[in-house]
Amino acid sequence: MKLKIAIVVHGRFHAFDLTRELINQGHDVTLFTNYPKKIVEKFGIPQKSVKTFLLHGFLTRIIYKLHGVVGTPNFEAFLHSAFSQWAARILNKSEYDIVHVFSGVAEEIFQALSAKDVLKTLVRGSAHILTQSQLLSEEEQRAGVSVDRPSNWMIAREKREYQLTDIVLVLSTFAKESFIHQNISPDKLKILPLGAQLEKFRPVEQVIEERCQRILWQKPLNVLMVGTFSYRKGAIDFLKIAELVSTSFQFKFVGTVTIEARDLAKKNIENIEFIPKQSQFKLSRFYAWADIFIFTTIEDGYAMVLAQAQAAGLPILTTTNCSGSDIIIEGKTGWVLPIRSPESFVERLKWCDEHRQELGQMVQRVYQEFQPRDWADVAADFVSIHTDLLKQKLG
Repeated sequence: MKLKIAIVVHGRFHAFDLTRELINQGHDVTLFTNYPKKIVEKFGIPQKSVKTFLLHGFLTRIIYKLHGVVGTPNFEAFLHSAFSQWAARILNKSEYDIVHVFSGVAEEIFQALSAKDVLKTLVRGSAHILTQSQLLSEEEQRAGVSVDRPSNWMIAREKREYQLTDIVLVLSTFAKESFIHQNISPDKLKILPLGAQLEKFRPVEQVIEERCQRILWQKPLNVLMVGTFSYRKGAIDFLKIAELVSTSFQFKFVGTVTIEARDLAKKNIENIEFIPKQSQFKLSRFYAWADIFIFTTIEDGYAMVLAQAQAAGLPILTTTNCSGSDIIIEGKTGWVLPIRSPESFVERLKWCDEHRQELGQMVQRVYQEFQPRDWADVAADFVSIHTDLLKQKLG
């Protein structure tokens, strides 16, 4: 069944990879974005399949840069509404089977399409926005500094979008449960786990052999975290873990250090080596360096780095508040631990240090039994979910 699909995203996120694979699988897809067509084309999407609001993209980048550097207003109400209104005007003149929109820019679109016979679906890349806001508010109090979290305007907007959509797609069991906790019916929720171009992170067997040798030689274990160093990602806990076991482990963090957490990072450089954000082509060598991957996040919808770490053959220690419970086999390929519990991470790291033989076996198990999930799988699941919904709608 060939579907006519509109995917609407105010940026990139995972929309470009999903669009490319849906097109490759024979569907008629139009991508609405604020990226230049020439850049979108580099992701394997033909320019004829793209509608772009270039002025919006330019203004967004300028405004957000000024906001981050000198604290000017971020004009989120104007930017999100303007993008949604632009897409709504075009979509209202066209016919699609499915209009799939990223949260935050869906309200005007869904309102404009309310009288049309079209399946309206929303993707939320994080937990329910109220859950996200509560977790980050707690982290703000814990840190004693201002933490970037959803505004009251955005919270109200997204709550309206949850009501206007036919279905909400979330990326993990944790995210789904957060919606149920906020009184969204399970019938209105579907999980669509993401994928990755995991061949970039799959090491040759020699890398695994060298890792196992390092582990058995009783050298300090190499612990890696990749992503964004922020309070949302559990910066406080990551630093505490490194402080408590720095004599027995070597820690590296690869990624962006946010402005809000910059001072925190500077005070702890003696325990952690901070490396700037790397391209995906360069990340694999850091995964090869590591023996263990940890991810101390307070709130995440999916966390792509966990899939990358598994592809790299690394045992994982992460929290309950991401996709960890969906992809980790407890005690076999890693551990899922409570948020804000650095002591739990330390306990597991000490176990790894004291059980080198078992840790080496875990590395082999992760590497040999890993089941890759690429973007073609994501697109196929997207089609399956939406085909079933269309049948129910017509039903």
